[in-house]
Amino acid sequence: MKNKQISILGCGWLGLPLAKDFIAQKYTVKGSTTSPEKESVLQEASIQPYVFTLGTTTNNELYTDFLANSDVIVINFPPRRIPNIISIYQEQITAILPFINDTQKVIFVSSTSVYQNTNDWVTETLDCQPEKESGKAVVAVENLLKTHLKDRLTILRFAGLFGYDRVPGRFLAKKKQLPNGKAPVNMIHQDDCIELINAIIEKDIWGEIINGCSDKHPLREEFYTLAAKKIGLAPPEFVASKTISFKIISNTKSKELLQYSYKHPDLMVFVI
Repeated sequence: MKNKQISILGCGWLGLPLAKDFIAQKYTVKGSTTSPEKESVLQEASIQPYVFTLGTTTNNELYTDFLANSDVIVINFPPRRIPNIISIYQEQITAILPFINDTQKVIFVSSTSVYQNTNDWVTETLDCQPEKESGKAVVAVENLLKTHLKDRLTILRFAGLFGYDRVPGRFLAKKKQLPNGKAPVNMIHQDDCIELINAIIEKDIWGEIINGCSDKHPLREEFYTLAAKKIGLAPPEFVASKTISFKIISNTKSKELLQYSYKHPDLMVFVI
């Protein structure tokens, strides 16, 4: 798909650089933000800006215009960590669904938080039983979108996001009594997030669920200790334990189905 139009619902840490990447490829891009002060930022990047908050905006014409004539819609905002997160996140997505027409394709930027800890490798075929409310909210929205969109939807489940201003060394620095020091880390760089979304669109891959995660999975204690030291912060302290709880996210499907090679396969290069 070249020189067509894309709507990005949520131009934040990932959505804004994604939109700029599409602009560089000569796509027309419409982008939404909940912050009026960010409207000028989108305009300066040649993104057509729309300011609204799903679930509170009642201006149907705004939704209609935001989605009109777009070939692909990228739904890219996480659930807020608030009470009733599961129902509120579904209500937000439900608000936009009537305005997606029968020909438009949708990428839902999901999360590997939908997976429970299995102490083993995790693939897209696992029956998800998320352990946190945020994960439960994301699964609920995945199911809502699958029911409504069927084979016009691809779900992209990203591991922990990092890159550029989101530096791993700050994530756990100075914290104490942390568990699971010997558990593997699952993360993905912003560059790979953007390239995976591009690959789905370019290869016209729909009706799929795909994990996005770096190849390597260093141990949590080693990785975050080195990451904190690299930027001059006090490293986290982990408690020794005979048992750990973890999952290892498999990215095999993303590499095989999308014929994708990760730009940042080894997390350790960012901390040593």
